[in-house]
Amino acid sequence: MDKVVVGAAIVDGNGRLLTAQRADPPELAGGWEFPGGKVDPGEDDRTALVRECEEELGVLIEVGQQIGGDWPLAGGYVLRVWLARIVEGEPEAKEHLDLRWLAGHELYDVPWLPADLPIVRAVQGRLGGG
Repeated sequence: MDKVVVGAAIVDGNGRLLTAQRADPPELAGGWEFPGGKVDPGEDDRTALVRECEEELGVLIEVGQQIGGDWPLAGGYVLRVWLARIVEGEPEAKEHLDLRWLAGHELYDVPWLPADLPIVRAVQGRLGGG
């Protein structure tokens, strides 16, 4: 059984994507990613994603369509990403160094973590101005 990490491609009403800058571990710090985290035992993917966004960003999200399938990560993990929108709260960087909203033409203005790059390409077609 794969170990699952979930990520949220949070898009706002202007078609911008929310990105989060990793604080740790040191080898990933400074890289940009989709907010999210590990699925706990007994938890389903969507529930984990809502919980992680609440913990990391202080927002309540509505989970939409999944982007692709299982994206491979190091250490036997797979990343599953969903489109999402914020239904309550303003995102704040509780566990990240920084957060940024990126319009379609700005998607590659940040150094994405390598594992997230193919997903950025998959999300790009769903954003305004991209």
